[in-house]
This record gives sequence, C-alpha cells and structure tokens, in this order.
Amino acid sequence: MNLTILYFARLRDELGLGEEQLEFTPAIRTLGALRDQLCERGPQWRNSLRADGIFAAVNQGIADWDTPLQGGEEVAFFPPVTGG
Repeated sequence: MNLTILYFARLRDELGLGEEQLEFTPAIRTLGALRDQLCERGPQWRNSLRADGIFAAVNQGIADWDTPLQGGEEVAFFPPVTGG
C-alpha cells in the first residue's frame, strides 16, 4: 500500500517535487516518522521539512506529528500561509 505525498508552495519549489507515491512500511507508523524518513534524503529535505511553521495534513485534515498512519493516506506538507 502506498502513501500519496503532496508538497505545496515553497516546499514544492525547494524540493523540486509536487507529488510522489511512497511505499508504506511498518516503520512509518506516524506522521512524524514519515517526516523523519523524508528528512534522511539530505540537507535540503531536512531544512525544508523541519523549518519553523511547517504544517501537515492527513486526508485533508490538519494533523500533528503523532497522527498514526496505516497506508493509503494522502499526506500534504505546506508552509504557513501569509498574506493580507
């Protein structure tokens, strides 16, 4: 089973990727574990996904880093929204 991962706004630009499919494994039990695995891809990934204010959603609902994953979810990472 796969996870669909979406990257929005500056994350998409910094990582050069808007969407990917990642095979779900038992090691990815939480949203935080998924972020940790993605950060292992290198410094740009760590800097982007661990920047202050980065949010995530699971199946279009805001989630915290302890949110459990079971496979099949859509996970989105995005920076804080600003503007006026």
